[in-house]
Formats: sequence, structure tokens, C-alpha cells
Amino acid sequence: MVDEEGAIGRGVTLGLFAAWALHDAEEVLTAPRWVRENVPRLRERWPGVPERVWRGMEGVDEREFAAAVGVMAGIVGAGAVAGWVSGGRSAAYQVMLNGFGAHGLLHIGQAVAVRGYTPGVVTSPVLVVPFTVWARRRLKKAGVLRPGRARDVVAGVAWAAAATAVSHGVAHRVVRSRRGSQP
Repeated sequence: MVDEEGAIGRGVTLGLFAAWALHDAEEVLTAPRWVRENVPRLRERWPGVPERVWRGMEGVDEREFAAAVGVMAGIVGAGAVAGWVSGGRSAAYQVMLNGFGAHGLLHIGQAVAVRGYTPGVVTSPVLVVPFTVWARRRLKKAGVLRPGRARDVVAGVAWAAAATAVSHGVAHRVVRSRRGSQP
């Protein structure tokens, strides 16, 4: 949303968090069960994937996955607020927005690769990608969108990968330490 003075509205910036939350709700509701039911079939289909990847996927339970989503909520929320406070100019916000859109395309690619549903694929083409395109258009209209270059896409993907790794790493430590402290 761009007002008459060219300022970016909350829908463009804080909307990133809202769109992310709806998308990740799909993942929280489906990912752990999907992994349990599909990793054995995927393991057979792609025998070249290192065993540690499959074990890592299978090792994440519902609590750990939900904790990782909670950590990611803080990261995405901070980026959305940075975008709002800066009127959409924040480099961190724009990188997160690009990463969000690219990760939506990744979900679609995963579903194509497995020839079926994968967690996150329902909301990616109807929410993640359209929101990203819409927000980028609004930023451009307001004159605050940084020029799009290939390295910006790479930075967005790198951000998404790093944020995912950090979120899962923190969640794993928190859930494992809680398990260890329970009688």
C-alpha cells in the first residue's frame, strides 16, 4: 500500500510477517507427519542423497519443528518491523522479502520433484509468491526498491537458508536440553 505521499503502508512491510505466518502454519500442520510418511519412499527414489540428510529430516519431531518456526517468527518479525520503520528501505527487509519469494518457488519445485504434495506447496503459489510480487511492485512504485540483480536473489536464498539453519539449530538445542532436564 502506497499512500499519496509515496510512503509504504503496513501491508507491504508487516504483511511479510502475516504472509509468512500463514505459510508456516501449513508447514507446522503438515511437515512432521509428511516426513515420517514420505522419507522412506524418497530414500529409495534418490539413493545418492547422503544418509545423514535423511536421518536429519527424520530426527525432527513436532515439538522441535514448532520451536524452529517460533525462532523463525522472531527473525521474520524483526525484518518486517525493520521494513516498516524504514518505509520499506531496509536492506534486511528487502533481502527477507526476496528470500521469502524464492523459498516459495523452492516449495513448488520440491512438489514437482516428488510428484506430489510437499509441506508449504499449497500456500506458495497462492500466497508466498503473489505477496512477494505485490510487495516488490509497491516498493518499486514508492521508489524504494533496490535494483534487482542476480546477486539479490542469491542473497535472499542465502538469507532464507541461513535463517532456517539457525532456527533449526536453536530449536534442536532447546528441545534437546528440555528433554534432558525432564525426569
